[in-house]
Amino acid sequence: MSEKTAVTSASVIAKFSDSLIFLLLTFGADLISLLRQFKPQIVQAEQGAKALSYAQLITLNKLLNLKAKNVFFTWWNLPYTSKFPINWLEAYNLNNTDGLIIGNQDGLEVLREHGYQGKAKIMPQLGVDQQLFAPRPQPELASQLGITQDDFIIGFVGRFVEEKGILTLLKALTTLKELNWKLLLLGRGDLKATILATAKEAEIKDRLILVESVPHDEVPRYINLMNVLVLPSETTYKFKTLTAAGWKEQFGHVLIEAMACKVPVIGSDSGEIPNVIGEAGLIFPEADTEALANCLKSLLSQPELREKLAELGYQKAMAQYTNQALAKQQLEFYQELFESK
Repeated sequence: MSEKTAVTSASVIAKFSDSLIFLLLTFGADLISLLRQFKPQIVQAEQGAKALSYAQLITLNKLLNLKAKNVFFTWWNLPYTSKFPINWLEAYNLNNTDGLIIGNQDGLEVLREHGYQGKAKIMPQLGVDQQLFAPRPQPELASQLGITQDDFIIGFVGRFVEEKGILTLLKALTTLKELNWKLLLLGRGDLKATILATAKEAEIKDRLILVESVPHDEVPRYINLMNVLVLPSETTYKFKTLTAAGWKEQFGHVLIEAMACKVPVIGSDSGEIPNVIGEAGLIFPEADTEALANCLKSLLSQPELREKLAELGYQKAMAQYTNQALAKQQLEFYQELFESK
């Protein structure tokens, strides 16, 4: 997020009320005096369902008779179980929550199953900076990477890990050797050696352009080289915490960055990806190599489809996912909470 955009987003929210305070995870020793001074009408915490810090905030709200609306944000989107005393803490937090801001639809359904019945808003914490992520040709960078105007660039941006589905993408491309394409991978991770070995074995290594992670403000330069961006994430249950196991895509922020650059997108159906893309891109069943190959073939062979999806994605990103658009949505949700009894 640029400094100018951050200031704009913050000022939009600030206009709601001088009494609005936005509290995150950590609390200082002067929290009580801070609450008394500001007399907030809304307080928002991070990851509040099972957080002791959120319970403390709720309790202070009661003890100080602030009558502020309690709100928390979460990304968590997989089912989980809670045992005593965590289930007691969770029940206290959810029963005293006036509004929930959540990054995905699955997460809302999970918390509904755990008893939350209050108001909710599905939206990411961070939008896309349309001043940074915008359609801009990159002829010099293309030349540096050996990309010509005739090359069809299939792109991926993210962590080089199994759950991001990169190996599925490589397998799909292996079936499309007869077509003219190059694969641009931007990121880093433990899977790098496996990616290179797989590409070599499949005899497509000469079509692979692998770039180590770059500063965030450089990412749009690489996205603008792409004819399509693919996010082939795959749900996994390998990861475990004390109360839950697994991971699935919680949002897919790179999708809205590509859409803002007028780059068409393809995504798997893991987690929130289908909701982010909607009708503005192509979606395939996760880990389905053939389905992904068919999506890629469609965009390779149909320039009019690429143009249509690029425009649809751009319009959706500008309407729903810029920092200004998200600030407006959050402000409206705060107003809805404040006006409700």
